Amino acid sequence: MKKFLLCAALAAFSLPTFAADSADGWISLFDGKSLDGWKASDEPGTFSVQNGDIIVYGKRSHLFYVGDVNGHDFKNFEVKADVMTRKGANSGFYFHTAWQETGWPDKGFEVQVNNSHKDPKRTAGLYDVLDNFAAPVADDEWFTLYIKVEGKHVITKVNDRVIVDYTEPEGYAPKANHAGRKIDHGTFALQGHDPGSEVHFKNIFVKPLP
Repeated sequence: MKKFLLCAALAAFSLPTFAADSADGWISLFDGKSLDGWKASDEPGTFSVQNGDIIVYGKRSHLFYVGDVNGHDFKNFEVKADVMTRKGANSGFYFHTAWQETGWPDKGFEVQVNNSHKDPKRTAGLYDVLDNFAAPVADDEWFTLYIKVEGKHVITKVNDRVIVDYTEPEGYAPKANHAGRKIDHGTFALQGHDPGSEVHFKNIFVKPLP
């Protein structure tokens, strides 16, 4: 019994500095009430919180996660969010990115959020890497966007349906206009694309992986 208690104490001592919100390891990145832990570039007014949603509506801007979970630095992970697009909206969910004061993020991948915008690249595609041209859901409906990165392997899903299954090739050279779009590590960001786009995000959870 003493040996068991000692092992349990050591295991507890070695836990990460953040706590999971549930027994399955998912950790919330958004408290549903404020933008605590997030920081907006360009036009902070593009992002607001209403009725438990992050509402993205306004001029181009990006909302970066800068909070305490994993030191806002993720390499291998699962992340999910509930998302809703309004008609003609364009947005994105970035991973492996880094805080940038202005402009389109230079680092990381954009997972597209777009079901009816004039840009034909649709939701859950890896923008300019492995695009999706068929909207998986309709506007004005909540859906769950899921991303998993493990090693060089990326999976995106919408409502549990796989949209992208991508493995970065050995010796991969990104396009010149997306030099930082390569598997690495970093934080997450939500995109405000243009003044005519309105997108809602809520229930944003991450599960860091080894």
